[in-house]
Amino acid sequence: MRPGLALPAALEPGDRVAVVALSSPVPVDRLDAGLAVLRGWGLEVVEGRHLRAAHPDLPYLAATDEERAADLTAAWLDPRVRAVLVGRGGYGVPRLLDLLDWQALGAAPPRTLVGFSDVTPLLHAVVRRLGVAAVHGPAVTGLGDGDDVTRDSLHDLLFGAEGERVLGGLETVVPGSAEGPLVGGNLALLAACTGDLLPADGAIVVLEDVDESPHRLDRALTSLLRSGWLDGAKGIVLGAFTRCGEPDVVRALLLERLRPLGVPMTAGAPLGHDEPNLAVPIGGAARLADGALVVDVRHGARSAR
Repeated sequence: MRPGLALPAALEPGDRVAVVALSSPVPVDRLDAGLAVLRGWGLEVVEGRHLRAAHPDLPYLAATDEERAADLTAAWLDPRVRAVLVGRGGYGVPRLLDLLDWQALGAAPPRTLVGFSDVTPLLHAVVRRLGVAAVHGPAVTGLGDGDDVTRDSLHDLLFGAEGERVLGGLETVVPGSAEGPLVGGNLALLAACTGDLLPADGAIVVLEDVDESPHRLDRALTSLLRSGWLDGAKGIVLGAFTRCGEPDVVRALLLERLRPLGVPMTAGAPLGHDEPNLAVPIGGAARLADGALVVDVRHGARSAR
């Protein structure tokens, strides 16, 4: 398997992790249930200042852009924090990308970022700008009310030994094999933030989405294709497309737009807004073959804090 980027050092019981709200307001009951899971793993949990807040004027945001960006920065620069997890997705991360001091973030020891959906462009930005893999995995609310497989997957990726993780039993849509770094995430966010993304050239691309009608999925795919971002991709992995309309129509659309790329493609990966939502390293090495996505998990050296 071609080498990819390593995640920051594996977590150990007693480590401090920060939970921040970067997108929409976080439901308190689901948040508290997810925080209890993290504490049950033996972690010390610190809450971002605006984790339980709401924007004074825009109800779809957890706080102002400046407040949410400041919470992420404070968590990242806390010398005791080993990982930063998001409370939930929704919308708001694209508004933060230009407010972050990437030089300051890069000067700090690496932390593991965990999130998906709205967090997709931030995962890419961390990998591209800071040179470490990030985790496409459940938000904290998804730990509280999610299934055991989802929780165990994230725990294993954060705490577990290095080695290959196999997501098997996938449907082969276009046969073949491919190797490359794993990129991608939420289709709508990828299409909206092409300037912030890791290159898909030479990579295996994961695509998933939720609550997007087929014509909106078509628009996002068409934007990605016309931008040239998908040029040179080595393989496509289709995850869940949850509540996106008639499944047969969604499937026909995805295949009609993506088959012409002529690369191996699988469908039905347990990644996205359905359960389970397995954790995988964006920027890490991956292999696609025989109805399976195989990801290589490596961790950096653990440093004193």
